[in-house]
Amino acid sequence: MSRAEAPPTDPHPTGTDPAGPPPWRWLTATDPDLVHALLTSCDAHQAAMSGTPAPARRPETTRRLVESGAVHLLHHATGPAGMFTLTERPPTGTDETVFPPAERPRYLQRLAVAPAWLTSGALVGVRCVRRAVEVAADTGGDVLRAQVNPDLRDTCALLALLGFTPCGPTFDDGAGRRHAHLHRPLRPAAADPEKD
Repeated sequence: MSRAEAPPTDPHPTGTDPAGPPPWRWLTATDPDLVHALLTSCDAHQAAMSGTPAPARRPETTRRLVESGAVHLLHHATGPAGMFTLTERPPTGTDETVFPPAERPRYLQRLAVAPAWLTSGALVGVRCVRRAVEVAADTGGDVLRAQVNPDLRDTCALLALLGFTPCGPTFDDGAGRRHAHLHRPLRPAAADPEKD
């Protein structure tokens, strides 16, 4: 079992040492190998649950995204629990015409939860998506866009619950991999009192 797949020992810790690190914290990922292991373990789990092929993930892409500071990691005292990537540029091959117009879109990619946390009740996926919405808005985005495999019903339900709506058709690559596009408007950034 890899470090990214290590099961949590206590999803709801109580009585933590106030002088020690918090049980949950957000980090900017710095270890591409750990990120890639977390991503591919989640992909494999989702593929097994849905009966669909896992996406092809390139370690070089993971390394580039980590080095750019785009990968946000939710870390528990027991190890990495979830992650997402947030960028200002769309993933390669994205058909931008399916989305409603936006001036400052942000792109949610590579949302992943360590399989051991998926049934823990800690709502790691919810925490990741809420954090992505917050960061996208705080960096000036006016909409958050995403691609999702429509066969991952729990993921789709989570995104719908958190305000994402589908746009455009569902695409199929002919090899069993499908994806749909989602978007979520973001709250307007607070006006700068120094500007007219």
